[in-house]
Amino acid sequence: MTVKSPADTLVLGGGGREHAMVRMLSESRVTGRIHCAPGNPGIAALAETHAFDICDGTSVRDFCLSHGIDIVLIGPEAPLVAGVADTLREAGIPVFGPGRDGARLEGSKAFSKSFMKRHGIPTAPFNICRTLGECERALEHREPPYVIKADGLAAGKGVFLPEQKSEALAICRELLEGGVLGDAGRAIVAEDYLPGRELTVFAVTDGKSYRILPPSRDHKRVYDGDKGPNTGGMGAYSPVTLPGGLMDRVAEEVLEPTLSGLAAENILYRGVIYMGLMLREERDGVKISVVEYNARFGDPEAQAVLPLLSGDFGSLAQKTALGELEEYPETVFSGHALCVVLATEGYPGEFKKGAEISGLGRDAEFEDTYVFHAGTAVNGEGKIVTNGGRVLAATGVGPTFESAKERAYARASAIRFDGMHYRRDIGWSERA
Repeated sequence: MTVKSPADTLVLGGGGREHAMVRMLSESRVTGRIHCAPGNPGIAALAETHAFDICDGTSVRDFCLSHGIDIVLIGPEAPLVAGVADTLREAGIPVFGPGRDGARLEGSKAFSKSFMKRHGIPTAPFNICRTLGECERALEHREPPYVIKADGLAAGKGVFLPEQKSEALAICRELLEGGVLGDAGRAIVAEDYLPGRELTVFAVTDGKSYRILPPSRDHKRVYDGDKGPNTGGMGAYSPVTLPGGLMDRVAEEVLEPTLSGLAAENILYRGVIYMGLMLREERDGVKISVVEYNARFGDPEAQAVLPLLSGDFGSLAQKTALGELEEYPETVFSGHALCVVLATEGYPGEFKKGAEISGLGRDAEFEDTYVFHAGTAVNGEGKIVTNGGRVLAATGVGPTFESAKERAYARASAIRFDGMHYRRDIGWSERA
């Protein structure tokens, strides 16, 4: 299979991750016209945006055929889990993103944990529970904090860390019998709590070859000092300073067994494998455990990692989608990047929309920065306004961590909207 060059490209999604993907594609020598569905106002400056159901494989396929799309990049998890990539591949359209079977690594925590156990991939001990009695037995031999995870996709609301066993059982009851998360909570994973430091590692793979991207770390809590409720991510930085040889161990202990396991189970996987890892200092060195897989780039980690790519992102995506990744040179990344998420008041709880945003047209004043739109819209007066909890991400790139941080925060401070808030300590763990 081949694609014409430059290749007309469709990106599915409309958040900050997809804006970063579109921005990198816009700088590619092998990418032609860029389309995005649904997109956002920031993406609309770089691509033609369209409105259709991105989780309906037939709608996506028909759009591609009618618009001469050569390759599709799928950003968020929902269309991956829905099997959109399978429908497109059946129509002969190359896709950067796994099919339904591969996306189960993210879409089903029970499948993911069982997959890791089958293939000897390090992860926390666990039980899969489908009844309250099974939950009770699983919790009997665990210590607080208890880790309770809904099996399916739950929009970031499916992980619980109760301190009391009674609270843990109440959560299990609400999921299994109360149906608070619908089908996502029909099965539960109860697992041991793992202390340590989290790390995100992306790998791009066509199922045979792989390219590892620089490690990143995001900050989930809404307030400085890692206080307040968990969010989708309030900022991230890359690369992360790690002990020598640790990334080689990630490849040997996690990534390669994962790819071997997928091949052994006849699962074609072309796209990104997100490895959410926990690093624990022990007497004999750092222990690596997999907390979770995702089947796509993380958000906001993508906004910190992708701007560091020295190569051609369009070519990387095409070679991956075509199963020709071995022909792509080793990925080269340079410098440091840090991104700060600008959120609206009330997030991650209830928040208002429609506040006008100022300061977006000042990019030329700031060296080596990007502003990625996540939750924005255009109102009836043609003004860009807030339309989500996480509104924008300001990314700075520089030769050092400190220069990247300084540039990101300088760009963030020039943006204004009512209720705007952001963390002032993104990257604190790099210096801790």
